[in-house]
Amino acid sequence: MGIEAALTADSFLTTQLRRVVNWARRSSIWPMPFATACCGIELMATACSRYDVARFGAEAMRFSPRQADLLIVAGRVAIKTLPVLQRIYLQMAEPRWVISMGACASTGGVFDTYAVVQGVDQFIPVDVYIPGCPPRPEMLIEGIMAIQRIIDQEGMPPPGGKRAPLGIALQPSYVPKPQPVGLSVGS
Repeated sequence: MGIEAALTADSFLTTQLRRVVNWARRSSIWPMPFATACCGIELMATACSRYDVARFGAEAMRFSPRQADLLIVAGRVAIKTLPVLQRIYLQMAEPRWVISMGACASTGGVFDTYAVVQGVDQFIPVDVYIPGCPPRPEMLIEGIMAIQRIIDQEGMPPPGGKRAPLGIALQPSYVPKPQPVGLSVGS
């Protein structure tokens, strides 16, 4: 029982081509994970049945940049792996989106050293920043939904596919629960 049952044989459906194309684009985002640290575990958790990123059409993780249109940078990026990340970004098809997941990918996190990049946005354009160390899977899903909202609003891709990065910073959508037992220091 689908839409075929609701429509009779002589019915027709009208809409705008832009809406159909945007619906197809937002419902088939293919992410490529670039997971280098603990944020990668939270990225993997989004595919499990509890969070189920498949509801948003983003379950087909691609490990070839030519088949992906969403790059998820999860974890710290070392100076030695930066050229690899840049090449992967350049090999992706336009229009492409980038999510910087976690404190390490966004700002270098606690690794304030010469060997760790202090934010991937210095080298590739980032569309959505997801805070946290590590961020919850719900935050990654919220980041994917933010990109889907932008796809719905922007219309057809610009000629040549080039576009400016969005630079959206998400706010945590959860409130930590208090400790079940009161804690004291030096009692």
